[in-house]
Amino acid sequence: MKNTRIFSSESVGEGHPDKVADLISDTVVDACLAQDPASRVACETLVKDGHVILAGEITTKAVIDYESLVRDVVRSIGYATPADDEVFNAQTLDVTNYLSTQSPDIAQGVDACAAEGKDGAEQGAGDQGIMFGYASNETPELMPAPIMFAHRIMIELARVRHSGEVAWLRPDSKSQVAVEYGANGKPTRILNVVLSTQHTEDVSIDTIRSFCEALARRVLPAELITEQTEFFINPTGRFVIGGPHGDSGLTGRKIIVDTYGGMGRHGGGAFSGKDCSKVDRSGAYMCRWVAKHIVAAGLADRCELQVAYAIGKASPVSIMVDVETYGTAHVDEAVIIERVLKAFSFKPADMERVLGLRRPIFTRSTNYGHFTKADLPWEVLDPARIAILKGES
Repeated sequence: MKNTRIFSSESVGEGHPDKVADLISDTVVDACLAQDPASRVACETLVKDGHVILAGEITTKAVIDYESLVRDVVRSIGYATPADDEVFNAQTLDVTNYLSTQSPDIAQGVDACAAEGKDGAEQGAGDQGIMFGYASNETPELMPAPIMFAHRIMIELARVRHSGEVAWLRPDSKSQVAVEYGANGKPTRILNVVLSTQHTEDVSIDTIRSFCEALARRVLPAELITEQTEFFINPTGRFVIGGPHGDSGLTGRKIIVDTYGGMGRHGGGAFSGKDCSKVDRSGAYMCRWVAKHIVAAGLADRCELQVAYAIGKASPVSIMVDVETYGTAHVDEAVIIERVLKAFSFKPADMERVLGLRRPIFTRSTNYGHFTKADLPWEVLDPARIAILKGES
């Protein structure tokens, strides 16, 4: 069919090995911030079989029992006992800790004080890098439809599993949704849905497929499902061995799942395990917040924002509202960026302050997308800033 395109995005459940690692790392961040809001945290986690390895740099006054923290996280996901997973479970896993303190060379660049060779005394960025933010008016969350649909399936699957309604569901799972877009750039139909879920040994594949298709149908927009929509449920026919027993997991390997499902660009830096002095996280959150405001203000139907930082410098080295806005801008892009710079500051200290990023809020962001929960500060719209973007103040 002419003037159409197809886009697919995936999501993964909290029991996926990479998400197990992400949640452990973000729980470390929150545990540190709960006791010491000035904590500097860069925690990466590796999970495989019965092992959890923590590595990175942390400078904090907080006193953390890392082994207990890890076991609690693993238990909360659903790998609680050997009956849940005989290899990877909270009771028997081995925790190895390779965490050390932050390099003083990095710290002097971030600290809000003067230092030899540093340009100024303001708080600087914790690293160089580029961060992107994206928003689209095709869903209520101002997110692309394919990734939101994939997340909805995973959220419902987790709800059913945790509720105990279905005893054969296990924690590891993945979804993928292919959406066709029409000539107007809006979703017209769902071509196919892929859903794989870990399960117990005793359930039949027919039961799994019937249940999962019904689950997907009830959370996806009925008007986008047609007679031609295909459902591929547990395509291998068996998914008993999963989680860190079936595959290794590492913090930061699901950055496209965490953001826009591939619809918007990504600078390459992961979010989980990092406090907000790391602009990989805070800069990307800020860019999303700004892009969402631009779309909510009606300046464009789709918007992508890029900000670039140099380590130790307070101000970004570049800010760009995508000069294309994919052809959906309703205002000249030069006007958009002028109003953005009037309404928002991208300095690390300002981003921390305005978004309240020195609080233990990051485990809320770990699963099912960092830009999908309406109550997280980088998702909350500010009417005063929307007024500035509209040119009303």
